[in-house]
Amino acid sequence: MDLGIMFFSTLHESACRDRYRLLLETARFADREGFRCVWTPERHGHPFGGLFPNPSVTSAALAMVTDRLQLRAGSLISPLHQPLRIAEEWSVVDNLSRGRVAISFGSGWNADDFVFFPERYAERQRVMYDQLAQVRSLWRGESLRQPNGAGKQISVTLFPRPVQPELPVWITSSGNPATFVGAGAAGANLLTHLIGQDLEAVAAKIDLYREARREHGFAGGTVSMMLHTFVGNDREALRSKVRGPFREYLRTAVSLEQLAAAGGGAISGGHRVDPHDIPRDVLEDLLDVTCERYLQGASLIGTPAECATMIDRLAAIGVDEIACLIDFLPDRQAIEESLVLLAELRAAVAGAAPAGLQAASFSGDLEG
Repeated sequence: MDLGIMFFSTLHESACRDRYRLLLETARFADREGFRCVWTPERHGHPFGGLFPNPSVTSAALAMVTDRLQLRAGSLISPLHQPLRIAEEWSVVDNLSRGRVAISFGSGWNADDFVFFPERYAERQRVMYDQLAQVRSLWRGESLRQPNGAGKQISVTLFPRPVQPELPVWITSSGNPATFVGAGAAGANLLTHLIGQDLEAVAAKIDLYREARREHGFAGGTVSMMLHTFVGNDREALRSKVRGPFREYLRTAVSLEQLAAAGGGAISGGHRVDPHDIPRDVLEDLLDVTCERYLQGASLIGTPAECATMIDRLAAIGVDEIACLIDFLPDRQAIEESLVLLAELRAAVAGAAPAGLQAASFSGDLEG
């Protein structure tokens, strides 16, 4: 089982300085300690994920401070972009990183995000698959026919040429079985999570994904699972530390869902609900229940032994790697201490020896 790092923090306006320091320091730490990759998302117009409007920009920064990590978009909402621009931006990052980029394509769900291309919202899944094919074609050096400003069809080609001959691609699914099948049929890898689905449901969908790959002549394929992650040696102490901040993190996510519904579109997972204000007591109960669900077996929040058990459960249903979402707490020191234990866990899972880690190893990373 491979482990990577994922970022998706809520933007705290009070933290106006060094907002990206944790991203850079953690990436250097993960690079040194043998993690597989680092994922950065795309989010617009809201504090939930608000640090990350463009994963090609964050990945370009990470290319400068890492040597081995694969730099992944998790996810790029491709219908908000033009395919040639996607290919150009990521080819630059591929060159800066000497061939370490990968993209998980997502169709998007929040209608408010589609201020960039409002006409694409209704057909966003089709647009995403079309763009996936176009970006792959450009990446291989093929030309794409596009109209220019005078209305004439011209051939456009990607420059600079990327380092990797093939672009590693994922498709992000919030749980729709059709997306698992679509990812398999496209020969793409798959990124998913446990929001709104349990392990049994995911296992059945992974079977659909693998079957679709076989039917379309593709072997293998990587299933990546996003999990909120915080590791500590004292079970009760870590849960006490996590519960309050994690509830507030979830509250911000619910706020985004409410705005999405009010905007007339779907909420995450593609579901449609009537927009309404959630009564305060109902919201607090919802946050309690949701938080407890994560703490009781839908995350890597726990002791090393508990997390190792969860990793075994995921491996048993066909998950190949975990995207460890680590930045949902505002306490940077606590995150760093958790990462030390996570690195030791990663080494144990991989059968390798950790590199004598200490939380102080984060200090001075940017200057070193």
